[in-house]
Amino acid sequence: MLEKGFWIRFATNEECAMQESTGFDGGMGELGLNIEGLLRRSARQLIQQAIEGEVQVLLEEYAAVRMVDGRRAVVRNGYLPEREILTAVGPVPVQVPKVRDRSGSGVVFRSSLVPPYVRKSRTVAAALPWLYLHGVSSGRMHEALSVLLGEEAKGLSPAVLGRLKVEWAQEHAQWQRRSLQGKRYAYWWADGVYTQLRAEDDPRMCLLVIIGVTAEGKKEVVAVTDGLRESKASWLEILRDLRDRGLQEAPLLAIGDGAMGFWAALDEIYPQTRHQRCWVHKTANILNELPKRLQGKAKAALQAIWMADTREAAEKAWQAFVRDYQAKYPRAVAKLEKDRDVLLTFFDFPAEHWRHIRSSNAIESTFATVRQRSSRTKNCVSRATFLGLSYKLIQQAERHWRGIQHPERLRELFAGVTFVDGMPANETRLDPQQDAA
Repeated sequence: MLEKGFWIRFATNEECAMQESTGFDGGMGELGLNIEGLLRRSARQLIQQAIEGEVQVLLEEYAAVRMVDGRRAVVRNGYLPEREILTAVGPVPVQVPKVRDRSGSGVVFRSSLVPPYVRKSRTVAAALPWLYLHGVSSGRMHEALSVLLGEEAKGLSPAVLGRLKVEWAQEHAQWQRRSLQGKRYAYWWADGVYTQLRAEDDPRMCLLVIIGVTAEGKKEVVAVTDGLRESKASWLEILRDLRDRGLQEAPLLAIGDGAMGFWAALDEIYPQTRHQRCWVHKTANILNELPKRLQGKAKAALQAIWMADTREAAEKAWQAFVRDYQAKYPRAVAKLEKDRDVLLTFFDFPAEHWRHIRSSNAIESTFATVRQRSSRTKNCVSRATFLGLSYKLIQQAERHWRGIQHPERLRELFAGVTFVDGMPANETRLDPQQDAA
């Protein structure tokens, strides 16, 4: 039975309407497009890693047992034929390692997760949300495996779980040292998330993430690390590290909310990069200053700005919003006015990419996953464990990101082509009314 409150939070109707109207990629809907396939692949990796951890524990137990010639008596000896285990997320192929006992004392490896001849695990329908919420959760890993595999997971030792966490932390550390020589990014989405995870020396750990669009139009994770409350100093450390590992070319545009030290750090390390504030964050902040009875109308008025075909039309919609709300709700108008320049930057980039770059939704969905899982793990964890767990779940999401639409436009951007109202300056844009006629 699911523990109370263990349900995925879906967007409100208004939030869904905004995402549908803009066609933002990378959201929760993107993960949901093939959720069964995602879960099945995650389950396979999780089970296989757990089995590898089991056999390693056995080998370490007999590491001191030697033959007369000094060789280890118990060693690995390949794999058994691959077989499928039927789980709640469908059939999952696994390979169980074999060990060889040279001493003849009869040591064999029997996985507690996948015993011999077992072809079906005892699972419940709750496996789907539990695996999603606990797939790489530190404190609930054993619980997640128990739901996925039933009683077969009961014998999974803490040593195996600990080995998995260490392995993920090592993977993240190695990834953080990769060379970025020759890399170039057109767009960056940057954001930070506060979690309920606590480290021994920091009451709250802030995860800082950058997702980029390559010159080929592919989305990929650029940085995953921790920082001190999204401060400029924390972002400076990240950006300097990226530059020192070979990322000399500045991204053309960065997208994020307005409450980060990221922008000040970006101006110092990559001053050529232009800024675009997230319209989803901005809309939410403005609506918070208005009574609920006016929020629907105000949201439509804001949408008229960022859905405009031209900068001129957006400016007119902007002036209309200020006119309608300035007198009674000056704080709402002030929140809009303070970011005028960086809210309309997208007009200087290809219209085919506007749906991607008007918001930081591409990164928010991944952070929603981090929040959901880390909120269930409120015990103290090490910094390495925190980063390893976060890296693995973001890595899983990355496999299912769609590339940016019309990547050929990126070649024009990198070639220095100027865009006006989403079109190359040397192309004539049709009048919307004439085009409709």
